[in-house]
Amino acid sequence: MLRKLGRSKWVQKAVGEILAAYLALVHVTSRLICEPANYEEKFRPSAPYIVAMWHGQHFMTPFVRPKSLPAKVMISRSRDGEINATIARRFGMGLIRASGGRTAAQIKKRGGARGFLEAVRTLEGGESLAMTADIPKGPAKRAGLGIVMLARATGRPVMPTAYASGRRWDLQSWDKASVNLPFSRAAFVVGDPVEVPKDTPDDGLEAFRLLVEQRLNQATERAYEIVDG
Repeated sequence: MLRKLGRSKWVQKAVGEILAAYLALVHVTSRLICEPANYEEKFRPSAPYIVAMWHGQHFMTPFVRPKSLPAKVMISRSRDGEINATIARRFGMGLIRASGGRTAAQIKKRGGARGFLEAVRTLEGGESLAMTADIPKGPAKRAGLGIVMLARATGRPVMPTAYASGRRWDLQSWDKASVNLPFSRAAFVVGDPVEVPKDTPDDGLEAFRLLVEQRLNQATERAYEIVDG
């Protein structure tokens, strides 16, 4: 019975609305430090861009999105994805419902090919795109090739980002997710962008994948340095 309720769209939407209200509470009660402080102004000339983040550290992303930046977010078609989609809609973000995979079967099942084409159209149409760089269900914090393939196809830069809270609840999930808690010191860090030339051969993508992974980890480590002192 509980499993059946968990698959219900209205239950997922209700959970999403509750979590959206909770995240708004976290935002208004947190003391946020941004690095660089002028990230919106500094990176505006690079827009549209691909905003990269790790699974499990993405919950507060809607609150640090520049309000002048039209953007969509790529969210999986899973049950958890339905909840995340409700939250994203609540905070005014457009959606692409798809996710990547490590096999052709996974990509087909998760709508990866269709999602990739929609992402290309989004970026070429002038909207930025936020997406997690690692692939469900792990390994965590290992970037997939999809994000660099998208950067190559569109010529748009990948912006590595990280958000951390000093008060948090670290889960033992596959993505080592952190639940941000209210009344906390928080940090949002934007790392150096990664640009993938359009003429990069397939066998050259791995170097850029590793670079995205490295810069995401550096941004994450810096965010935790700020909040943990």
